[in-house]
Amino acid sequence: MTGTNASDPAPSGPAPSGPVPSGPAPSGPAPSGPAPSGPVSPDGQESGDWYSNPSARDHRSVSAPVQVLDFHLRLPGYAPTPLRDCPELAAELGVGRVFVKEEAERFGLPAFKMVGASWAVCRALAATTSEPDRLWTFDELREQLDARVRLVCATDGNHGRAVAHTAALLGLQAQVFVPASIGQRAKDGIVSEGAQLCEVDAPYDDVVSQAAQAAAADPYALLVQDTAWPGYEQIPGWIVQGYSTIFREIDAQLHDAGAGGPDVVVTPCGVGSLIQATAAHYRGGDRGAEVSRPSLLSVEPEESACLLESLRAGHPVAVRTGYTRMAGLNCGIVSSIAWPVLQGGVDAAVTVTEDQDLQAVTELQRLGLDSGPCGAASLAGLRVAAGNAALRQAMDICASSVVVLLSTESLAANPVT
Repeated sequence: MTGTNASDPAPSGPAPSGPVPSGPAPSGPAPSGPAPSGPVSPDGQESGDWYSNPSARDHRSVSAPVQVLDFHLRLPGYAPTPLRDCPELAAELGVGRVFVKEEAERFGLPAFKMVGASWAVCRALAATTSEPDRLWTFDELREQLDARVRLVCATDGNHGRAVAHTAALLGLQAQVFVPASIGQRAKDGIVSEGAQLCEVDAPYDDVVSQAAQAAAADPYALLVQDTAWPGYEQIPGWIVQGYSTIFREIDAQLHDAGAGGPDVVVTPCGVGSLIQATAAHYRGGDRGAEVSRPSLLSVEPEESACLLESLRAGHPVAVRTGYTRMAGLNCGIVSSIAWPVLQGGVDAAVTVTEDQDLQAVTELQRLGLDSGPCGAASLAGLRVAAGNAALRQAMDICASSVVVLLSTESLAANPVT
């Protein structure tokens, strides 16, 4: 059982119709994808470790189907994650209000990834049944499955645990490949879900390739990867759709809080799948003219700024990654399906240092928020943007702005060392 391209027909059974793509080639040329090969867009501006695109709010994307939230509402353990109002941060940054979407616990796991993995796996496995378009519950789907099916993925922590947890709910096996360098807490979390853990002494992008090769060798393996490359795009697309539940919750929570906007949304970026979901929601073609189209800010570690460098180049480029405690953001290649959405729809991109990120973790803890290094990158990035007069102007950050920070993991998921 393999992942299929977005343009391919759905598989009809548990056996694959062709080999799984071997994965991205981080040491080779940049993926060709749909992106232009020319220089930076004339609309784009770059300076230091930031980039801005003044036409981003005119970009239009495709929103996720409303059925995604309906699906999550039916899953055992569903509850919206909190949206925390942080007036101290608003005062510090000179904006109207700052809210933190605290993804410290999602379906019992210490990060947001379960909303993507659960929807994608359900869609992929539903395609093997006689009713591929049916919105199956996990209990119903479990009865339809061949017990030999197993889920395979690569991860630097949170995605792999979500895939393993989904497999356990469905009574399936899971095999999770990880860079050997990730923290022991992340490894233990994956094993706690009953998955087979495969440590690889290589960077994340190479580990993705090894997972894809392992899935290709097993006719009953389903590769569930949260990054896409040419030839493997449908399942990553479903994962991005799954993330839309986060933003539908934010819309409702801002309304309940009596807040307008949002005017600015800040998202940590690894391969770009979460900020792709951010852009798909807030740049969705179904949003009326009266609905807020916020400025979108991407935040990456200095050590692995694949989106920033791609935006500067005007096409996807692979970057060499280094050490960062922001393990979930330590990625060298932008997802192929994320790139066109991000090139058109992201207002600005910044990088943050390890020290800036650690300060943000500490500050959020002081305010009573549970945020690991990847989640705290949002606050670190907002501080960079708010303190840069040119970038602040480019993003229309002002004294009345309503800002939402996505905090993607708990400190337990990725302890500071």
